[in-house]
Amino acid sequence: MLKRTALAILGLALITSTAVAADIQGAGSTAAAPVYRVWSSGYAAATGTRLNYAAVGSGEGIRRIREGQVDFGASDVPLSPQEASKSGLVCVPTVVTAAVPVVNLPSVPKGQLKLTGDLLAKIFLGKVDSWDAPEIRAVNPGLALPNLKIHPVVRADGSGTTYHFSAYLSEVSADWKSTYGTKSAFSWPAGYTGAKGSGEVVKAVQSNRGAIGYIDYNYVLDEGLNPVQLRNADGNFVSATVGGFRDAVVHSNWNRKGDFTASLVNQAGADAWPITMGTFVVVPAVSRAGERTLEAMKFVTWGYLHGDQLAREAKFVPLPGQVQANAYRELARVTDASGKAIGLQSMASPAGKAQ
Repeated sequence: MLKRTALAILGLALITSTAVAADIQGAGSTAAAPVYRVWSSGYAAATGTRLNYAAVGSGEGIRRIREGQVDFGASDVPLSPQEASKSGLVCVPTVVTAAVPVVNLPSVPKGQLKLTGDLLAKIFLGKVDSWDAPEIRAVNPGLALPNLKIHPVVRADGSGTTYHFSAYLSEVSADWKSTYGTKSAFSWPAGYTGAKGSGEVVKAVQSNRGAIGYIDYNYVLDEGLNPVQLRNADGNFVSATVGGFRDAVVHSNWNRKGDFTASLVNQAGADAWPITMGTFVVVPAVSRAGERTLEAMKFVTWGYLHGDQLAREAKFVPLPGQVQANAYRELARVTDASGKAIGLQSMASPAGKAQ
């Protein structure tokens, strides 16, 4: 279905490109870095064009694309249609991933600690500050919890992961919603450890006994971190898995309506992971550097056409068909400064099969 949708749009395009492109420059989301690394390897094998991607955080990625410093920005926070229009940008999703709370508790077996959303909020609000607190013991009967101070590790930079983490806490905790709400960056209390980027979060959690942080799913697997189980909207304690992210998407407006600006947090579903999130690329709606934007969009459309298996290898969830079709329609709006439809042109030059 996805390829038929793409090919139908490809048939509308009249122009193809044969130019040899320079390396594509992208920057932004640290959560998305693993999938773009995998896509880049396949794309380079198919086309000879490489991607140079700077994992500098979602906020910095948006800043760089607004200032024309890169060919595309990457963010885990979707731009609303109003914000995108005002900024002269087009924002489309690429894949689905998740944020996961992780802990450094040597006495607790990996993946066995359970927390409710409200309890997670109280921990990051500083209202529960010991790992053997009665509230934590109540949802972990039989688990040997240490008498150890809780040490929160948080993102110090503008982060899409922080945005979705705080969006989830705002859904499940009125106290969090009124105190912090949903944002990409916060002024955290003194005593919290701030880290720039997911890699620094890993180091901070690993080096502090009693630490709890939140991080992108790929890093949990790649770094062997100790993830927390969360109680989802159906009342089940679940672990973070690709299947759980898919269950959240299936029960969301992404799947029902093709609305990729809708939230994926705290969705229904027996196995749904509560902090599921999309990740996005952003390009100019009218590009002053048409050829560069064209190359960036070729990379994205190649990922849509050939990258589903590669997304799974990178431990991400590919987009539902209706969402991908809507993403093609958004990209088709992109033009260069002369009005040439480079969005359509990017779809008219499909590369070879993924390697």
